[in-house]
Amino acid sequence: MKNRYEALLVLNTNGKEDTVKDIVERLESEFQKEGAEVEQVQKMDKRQFSYVAGDLDAGHYVNFVFHADPQLITKLRSRFKLDDEVYRQHYQRLRPKTEPRAKKAGDSK
Repeated sequence: MKNRYEALLVLNTNGKEDTVKDIVERLESEFQKEGAEVEQVQKMDKRQFSYVAGDLDAGHYVNFVFHADPQLITKLRSRFKLDDEVYRQHYQRLRPKTEPRAKKAGDSK
């Protein structure tokens, strides 16, 4: 059974701001290679961190919404942990996407 997930990845693009699109496309293909069905990719530009915890003070945020088996999350975490271009990662399970409810003739809402 595939669940719906959201992955927020912070990319380390120091010195390679012009290749962000290529990095995002590579990461999307990594998701697909592992068996995830990518529903949406949202690029959220470069943002400053509220506090500096490491060697970076800013990063490019990218949000992936995808369907995958629960075991795949562990696999993705370990794979991206070894990737120098992925600075931080966070995964969250989402509710299943539902179709909007059709209004009945007597509904006032």
